[in-house]
Amino acid sequence: MDLQSLGTFDIHAHFLLPSSEREARDVWQAMLGQGIYFAAPHVWSVEHTLSHMDQAGTAMQLLSYIPSRLRMLREANDYGATVVDQHPSRFGLLAALPTDNVEAAIAEAKRAHEELGADGFAVTANYNGTYLGDPSLRPLWELLASWDAVVFVHPDARKPAVLGHPVPLYEVAFETARAVFDMMFREVFSDYPEITFVVAHCGGAFPALTGRLSMLGNESWVPQGITAESVARQSERLFVDTAATATLHALQPALATVGDDHIVYGSDWGAPCTTPASMAANRDGLFSCGALDEAQAERVLGRGWELFPAAAARRRASLGMG
Repeated sequence: MDLQSLGTFDIHAHFLLPSSEREARDVWQAMLGQGIYFAAPHVWSVEHTLSHMDQAGTAMQLLSYIPSRLRMLREANDYGATVVDQHPSRFGLLAALPTDNVEAAIAEAKRAHEELGADGFAVTANYNGTYLGDPSLRPLWELLASWDAVVFVHPDARKPAVLGHPVPLYEVAFETARAVFDMMFREVFSDYPEITFVVAHCGGAFPALTGRLSMLGNESWVPQGITAESVARQSERLFVDTAATATLHALQPALATVGDDHIVYGSDWGAPCTTPASMAANRDGLFSCGALDEAQAERVLGRGWELFPAAAARRRASLGMG
């Protein structure tokens, strides 16, 4: 069966735990203190999200939320699993992992895999000071590789402004590149080929900087250098999503680095910085920016089904396709 017939699959969408009006206001005020000037507290709900998905023509969203504290992270995974249980043909879960503590991350991965039925896993490029290339995380990657897991890599936007500019504007792109390149230097992507890594926001700055890394990474002044061959070999394993990056400037470097068959659709819905208008403009950009032809853009919208077969099975069942 043609997976494209299942509809648009959005692999990059966020959710929040239910909260009181006061808790939402406290989070909003914290954002204001970091130079992120949203006009009102951000609220997420299943009902509003489903309504928007119907309007936007989105068949399914994969939900992710990675709180910085373990207790809340576990609560988020529990709540996300509940949402999927209630709407199995519309949502999937990328369970958050606390990658500053490998034992806790392994325990949560097992719980999410065995008890919550997670479709994949979500990790932060730099989680509480620990980057994903940290050698302590090797046992986690070994476990996830044994499951042929999909791992979604997302930057942390909950940081103070840089040069007076909100972190979600562009700093997240450099944070993503730092994490990806460190993982490359440490051969994480080569050592665990069974893991499918999907990097948010068209890979951030990583695709545009791979040429520089290939040219200079093995120079004598680079400690523990990396060859151009290793950069190319590891880059071509990665997938990137299109959240807030369906432009010529972002997609062309991604095409040159990972290829059009490793680009998947992501909207960033549920993030405070994503509006219906910006989401629509980003989706339209897949077809209008000039980086992809119409057939390529259509395949991007449905490629997530290939990466997440359990989600595809739930969708097929809901459509009576067996």
